This record gives sequence, C-alpha cells and structure tokens, in this order.
Amino acid sequence: MNSDSDKPIDRLRSIVARLRAPDGCPWDREQTHSSLIPGLIEEVYEVIDAIHRQHDADLREELGDLLLQVVMHAQMAGETGRFTFDDVSTDISDKMVRRHPHVFGENRDAKDTAAVLKQWDEIKRTEKNGDDPVTVPSLLDGVPLSFPALLRAKKLQAKAAKIGFDWPEATSVLEKVVEETSEVRAALTAGEAAKIEEEIGDLLFTVVNLARKCDLDPELTLQRASDKFSARFRAMERTGKDLKSLTPDQLETLWANTKIG
Repeated sequence: MNSDSDKPIDRLRSIVARLRAPDGCPWDREQTHSSLIPGLIEEVYEVIDAIHRQHDADLREELGDLLLQVVMHAQMAGETGRFTFDDVSTDISDKMVRRHPHVFGENRDAKDTAAVLKQWDEIKRTEKNGDDPVTVPSLLDGVPLSFPALLRAKKLQAKAAKIGFDWPEATSVLEKVVEETSEVRAALTAGEAAKIEEEIGDLLFTVVNLARKCDLDPELTLQRASDKFSARFRAMERTGKDLKSLTPDQLETLWANTKIG
C-alpha cells in the first residue's frame, strides 16, 4: 500500500487494489461489474439525498462512497487489461475539453446556456456516429435504456422537443392527461390486462410531459409527493388509533384531519 504522503486518490486506488489482491478481502475479490450495480445505484441516490438535505458532512461522505464505486470498477477492468482508472480520467478530461470549444478552443459562438447545450448535442452526435454509413443517427440517441423510467421519459421528450415535437404549453398537456385518463377508464372497464398496462403507461408518460412543461423534474416531484405521503401516514399512526381496525371512510377522515402542507 502506498504511503500516507501520496495523493488521496492514489491512496484510495492502492487500497482498492489491495482489497482485490489474491490475499485481500474475500468479499471485494468476489465482486463483478454486475454485482456492484445495486450498490452503485444506491450510492447515487444517497448523494442526491444529502444534496436535498443540504448536509455537507453527509454529502462529502456519500461522494466518497460514489468515488469508491468508480475506482472499484476501474480496478476490476485493469486486472484484465481492458482499461485503467487513468484511462477513465483521460477520457473524461478529453471529452470535457472537446465538448467545450468555447472555453478551451477558438470557437466563441456559445454565448449562453442554450447555445452551449445545442453545441454539446452536435458534438456528441458526431462522436457517436462519426462517418459510419451504416449508422442511422437518431435525435433520441444517447438516452440509456437503463435510466430510471421517469428520467428516461423526460430525456426522450426533451430531445424530441428540440425539433418542435412538443406541446405548446402545459394546459395542452393537461388536456392530454384527461384524455389518457379516459382511456385508462375504458381499459379497466374492458378488463384487458395488457391494454390496462399500456394505457396506464401512456398516462404516466403524459404526466411526465406535464411536469417537464412546468419546468419540474418528475423524479424530484414524485419524491416530494412520496415524502408528503409518508409524513401524513406517520401522523395517522401517531394518533394511537388501530389503523387496521378502521373502515375506509374512517381512514379517509383520519387522513384529512392529519393533512400536512
């Protein structure tokens, strides 16, 4: 293991390498890129939670946990000669310079955020497609299938909106929400499971569009709604009543009486 005088990132990398060594930690040695996916997702959400709570000490700790995930994946790749942490660092550094010609190059045309984002997308499409005649580029390229559903829906909608394929205002989307709700009702009446799933999916997708048109992040909006529900339900529990013994009407009355916010 490197000495304490090494740079902190080098010390972390040496610790991970030691853990993955033949005589290292059994648990760490057993891990694969796939096995670490749940932990990676969890760490990202814990970083987000610390940001929401504006807690610097927790944010510092959670960013460290997230960095550990990056170092771990790079270490595993390096063990089989695929790529190293230095390769990862070099690639992202080159990408940031390449996609900011208005900062690191001679192109000074990007004067505002909108111009910067447009330029970013143009450079990104060139990087992804290059001169390959087989590739059929799409405006929707670059939105990972593995994104959480709400985020993926928002990203796809935002990309389509760049060419004007969008609702003119939020009220127009609200009308579509009403239409989709009617279609869900019809599917429920018909009792066709596949159709019910399809129509509820359309409704959810449209609600994401509504949030986007209102400049709201659907993920954060739903998180806040979940937080609100949790707070109100816990308030019901604190009344000391046996919730399981109450009728639906009694539960609804109790819910209304513990309304928060």
